Amino acid sequence: MNNPSISGIGQLLGGLFALVVVAFIFLLFILPQAIRILREYERGVIFRLGKLLNAKGPGVIFLIPIVDRMVKMDLRVVTIDVPKQEIMTKDNVPATVDAVVYFRVVNPMDAVVKVENFWKATSLIAQTTLRSVLGQASLDDLLSQRDAINQKLQEIIDRQTEPWGVKVTAVEIRDVALPDSMKRAMARQAEAERERRAKIVNAEGEFQAAEKMAQAAAVIGKEPLALQLRYLQTMREMSSDRNTTTFLPLPIELFGPLLKK
Repeated sequence: MNNPSISGIGQLLGGLFALVVVAFIFLLFILPQAIRILREYERGVIFRLGKLLNAKGPGVIFLIPIVDRMVKMDLRVVTIDVPKQEIMTKDNVPATVDAVVYFRVVNPMDAVVKVENFWKATSLIAQTTLRSVLGQASLDDLLSQRDAINQKLQEIIDRQTEPWGVKVTAVEIRDVALPDSMKRAMARQAEAERERRAKIVNAEGEFQAAEKMAQAAAVIGKEPLALQLRYLQTMREMSSDRNTTTFLPLPIELFGPLLKK
């Protein structure tokens, strides 16, 4: 006959084993769904039975299994490459332009609820804005006023993405590719501009030299001896060791009667 105490201990051990199995299943499947750990730059948007609850984090987040669902959002600044866009500038010059957009999520709930895919939406907005803004700028502005155009692009894209909880921090035009014919035309224009500046500099030099000569002539006219000193200086400059030219200096006074006649 079985001992009642032994059978009771067996039932107790069986119940404990079942309890351990249930606890193990709970820890294995349910607990990971109930506890989430978010980093400092992450936020969790919580939906309870499909209804938006709030955004939590960082740290340990407790969820109700099966009832709550969490969408994790990254708040760090990210970059997207705007593909090369074929544009026509204001002065009818074709060009190929690409850019880089820097943005981050500032409102996780809006980024989840108000837009399906904020990455794709921001990229498409950046492409259309790039073509629109650069199409209103001339080629000279596109090449020389790069900072002002970048600022304008950033303001327009940020204004359009603000309802989605996305903040555009910067937009940088990376490369502007022009046709070879336009490059040759710009090279000829730059060469003509350099020639024009060289001629202006040469003319200014001639003008300044003429002014100095006029001033020198006025000084010599007031002092006749200055002309004789200049004559002797010219003779000294022309005479050298290898020069066979012979100078016969004559007094200027000998030519006085002839000049008077």
